[in-house]
Amino acid sequence: MGWTLSRYFFFRYVTITTWFFLGIAALVFIIDFTELSSRTSDIANFSTGMALGVSAMRVPMVMQQTIPFIALFSAMATLVSLNRKYELVVARSVGVSAWQFLRPACFGALLLGLLTLGVLNPIAAAGYSRAEAIEASYRATKNSAVVGTPWIKQTTQEEGETIIGARTTLQQGLELVDAVFFRIDKAGNIAERIDAQSAHLKDGYWELTDASRMRDGSRPEAVGTMQIKTNLRPEFVQERLARPDMIPFFELPRKIEVARSFGLKANAFAMQFHSLVALPLLLVAMTLIAATVSMRFTRLGQSATMILGGVVAGFLLYVVSVLVKAFGTAGFVPPAIAAWLPVVVAMFFGVTFLLYKEDG
Repeated sequence: MGWTLSRYFFFRYVTITTWFFLGIAALVFIIDFTELSSRTSDIANFSTGMALGVSAMRVPMVMQQTIPFIALFSAMATLVSLNRKYELVVARSVGVSAWQFLRPACFGALLLGLLTLGVLNPIAAAGYSRAEAIEASYRATKNSAVVGTPWIKQTTQEEGETIIGARTTLQQGLELVDAVFFRIDKAGNIAERIDAQSAHLKDGYWELTDASRMRDGSRPEAVGTMQIKTNLRPEFVQERLARPDMIPFFELPRKIEVARSFGLKANAFAMQFHSLVALPLLLVAMTLIAATVSMRFTRLGQSATMILGGVVAGFLLYVVSVLVKAFGTAGFVPPAIAAWLPVVVAMFFGVTFLLYKEDG
């Protein structure tokens, strides 16, 4: 296929993908802004402008999750539109095979995956972290009755056994917001509870801000800033508390290497890294799945059942990828296998189906 026709098909795919991306981004922004406004309506000084800014910073993270579906719908819309204008019929009549006119769409999907890795992922991680920090600064209540992070335990000679929780985390797990520390005595009873607006992990200690202490059921006593000794390493805390999707792609290899040097498995970080590396080929697989249901000659009718089948197939591929990713994060399956197996299976399915339809 000539360069002119390839470029035409490629830019058709890029144009449709761009409109899909912008449309879904606008929809995500409206929904997130509505939900955020409702959730923060009781927070003083949290203005509408602030809500708009926070929602805008959260949109890239959500868009990163929708990229596989954007690739699927864009490929289907591109091929259906080319069919309805008889452009694929003309291309076939001059000897252009399906493999040739699918090449620009597959290249566009591959490019979309690379842009997601290199541009969207760092923006999403930084934007979502900043949005969480802004909301946490306005929402700080010193009330840790609701703990949203996993509990962690530390044991030191000075402090004894301490159970630590928090409503949320910032700085990839190194800052706890609305933190609570339970000190356990030798008999296994709670000897002291310390609540703090924030807790920062420093070198060998937690630095608590705006803290209050309660002992033996007495009234809380305000202590302001205080320190609690710890033997927890930042690598361990990050591995336990940090959300892998909040870490930019280019920082993940270093995080994995450092965590494993301390004897930690770092399965969550490794799973996130391999999932992102496999993303470009996952989008190519989505394009091949779209091709299996979108290249039927328009005179024979674009079967709604076939189109629905393609959407269901793409959705099942995404669900299987998420399910296998959970197994990889838990350590039941090696992260590399968990990330690449659905992609390879989907690629083989798409190629096999097209070989059967196009080449008999």
